Amino acid sequence: MLGMSNITKRFPGVVANSQVSFDVRSGEVHALLGENGAGKTTLMNILYGLYQPDEGEIRLRGEAVKFRSPKEAMNQGVGLVAQHFHLARRHTVAENIGLGLKGVPFFFPTKKLEHHISELGKKYRLGVDPNALVWQLSPGEQQRVEILKALIQGVKILILDEPTSVLTPQEAESLFEVVKRMRDAGEAVIFISHKLDEVMAIADRITVLRKGAVVGTLNKSEATPSKLAQMMVGRDMPNVQRKGTKPSEKIALSLRDVWAKSERGIDALRGVTLEIKHGEILGVAGVAGNGQAELIEVLTGLHKVSRGSIKLDNQDLTSLNAKGLFEVGVAHIPEDRNHVGVVPSMSVAENMVLRQYRYRPFTKAGLLDWGAVDSFAEKSIKDYEVSTPSKDTVTRLLSGGNVQKVILARELSGQPKLVVAAHPTYGLDVSATALTHELLLKQRERGAAVLLVSEDLDELFKLADRIAVMFAGRVVATLETEKANREEIGLMMAGSKVAA
Repeated sequence: MLGMSNITKRFPGVVANSQVSFDVRSGEVHALLGENGAGKTTLMNILYGLYQPDEGEIRLRGEAVKFRSPKEAMNQGVGLVAQHFHLARRHTVAENIGLGLKGVPFFFPTKKLEHHISELGKKYRLGVDPNALVWQLSPGEQQRVEILKALIQGVKILILDEPTSVLTPQEAESLFEVVKRMRDAGEAVIFISHKLDEVMAIADRITVLRKGAVVGTLNKSEATPSKLAQMMVGRDMPNVQRKGTKPSEKIALSLRDVWAKSERGIDALRGVTLEIKHGEILGVAGVAGNGQAELIEVLTGLHKVSRGSIKLDNQDLTSLNAKGLFEVGVAHIPEDRNHVGVVPSMSVAENMVLRQYRYRPFTKAGLLDWGAVDSFAEKSIKDYEVSTPSKDTVTRLLSGGNVQKVILARELSGQPKLVVAAHPTYGLDVSATALTHELLLKQRERGAAVLLVSEDLDELFKLADRIAVMFAGRVVATLETEKANREEIGLMMAGSKVAA
């Protein structure tokens, strides 16, 4: 159906794809795996017409093709559902889908389009109300809209980029059913994911990229998670597991009846009460938009509390700003690495001391000690396995995984009392994920309290001692991880169940 032969793409100083050959058959789910920077995104951007290859050829149904834009790719039956949805939130489902269609008349054919959406929804079981406003939909429902947008334009090859990253377990299962129906209908799906278990569950074939080149293509029957991980990183991966040691009985972090408003003035946190002990990881599960972001922000000094109290080792933190919280031992690993975590235009070394440059040993007699900065940066680059040409490299030139390592080096080097980690492995490859997990567990072992906010239930079950579930700004349940049930937590995340 589709063949990409000897695709090469160069950027200044970087070969993103080197002689990559990749093919997709009709009625197949083909997974694409690789570390951050392996060339997956570049390859798919070429297929979708966002980039032009420097060398190589694309053939579709036996004919050589060149896609100079996403529009041309879509016209030839190639569609993309990105990690971040491209929907007009204040418009209806039907309006969003209609905006992408060719030849839509001045008088919008609402009824005809609604009928078409309903028919496609029935065929693929993509049930969504055509008249619903997008902002009223769950992430899973919004994803269905994106898929319907592609299918209604006759897409026969659909690229799904990290499609389960914002879904509940139930929504992920529904997506897999949709993918299977597309495969059964003869369409092809290219499935990009960092979750090896998902790939094993859904893929017919798997292609692995490393450093811009194809390592190999396997049938699912030939693959195992450990084999795929080894192909991705070129070595066996460590088995990172939470040790059986129990947390201290001493409470580190305490929130009592905390309320906070969103930017729109709506109550985003509604009486949140929780505790974290020394040497404990508390996981927070929830679908995006249920108060997790505001919880992180009030704990890191980026958002004001309306009422309630926050204490760390009985010290009141409620009114402290970000600088004050850092000084009392609060570390922050933010969700948005590039806009909150680092200053992209500054060097790796500068970003590594961005929070602590005011203090010894980096400042002496009011002057910055560049020798101390450079020494710390060089040691951190080695200790945290940061892949960078030098400490003086501008941070925006690093991959997402290496930017995260810079943040981890800065935030964890000072032995914090509390680590607030927001989606710390989002978009990371298997190697960077393993390192991040190992570092968080080391903080637990040395007695720090860790608040881990993640939409990845596998991650929470692996690392957390307890899991708190948030819905509509409240903590609806806090469960011992060993006694928790994934399905039950998924229902709570969706607001369908409250713990007894």
